[in-house]
Amino acid sequence: MTGKAELRAQALAARAAGGDASALDRALIAALAPFAGAVLAGYWPIRDEADPRPAMAAHRGPLVLPVVTGRGRPLVFRRWQGGPLEPGAFGTAHPPESAETLVPDVLIVPLAGFDGRGNRLGYGGGFYDRTLELLRKSGPVTAVGLAFDCQRLDHIPAEPLDQPLDMIVTESGIIIPTR
Repeated sequence: MTGKAELRAQALAARAAGGDASALDRALIAALAPFAGAVLAGYWPIRDEADPRPAMAAHRGPLVLPVVTGRGRPLVFRRWQGGPLEPGAFGTAHPPESAETLVPDVLIVPLAGFDGRGNRLGYGGGFYDRTLELLRKSGPVTAVGLAFDCQRLDHIPAEPLDQPLDMIVTESGIIIPTR
């Protein structure tokens, strides 16, 4: 069985090829349409991550961006209304500390790779897994993985702390995981 580090390297190499960004934008906008009015957590893409910003701009409701507050800690989310961002940990960008903190209803989750069961490979820090676990304990939340088709893997071994995605959006459309 292939380990997560090898799968991550394989998925990231594939992601570098990218995909049809316009089709990905349309699919994500369609996937998020039922969540109009909800607090949406997006992310500011780094490296060659799929870019959620066009869909974030189309969202009718509050937008938040994640803030890494330290290793081993869940993310916090600050409201973003199009203003300047500050540099964050690991090359991320987030709203300033003065921005309102909100709890998201829907999260667009960046990833290295995914499988058809909704398992996700991140970058190994566990930030989204810890965050989703915490959010799911206090109420319903929808985790939407955003990726190019080329990032799909046959099987990602799930560990007890891994939090599954509720859907994955690629340039081919919306994937509802089979569990």
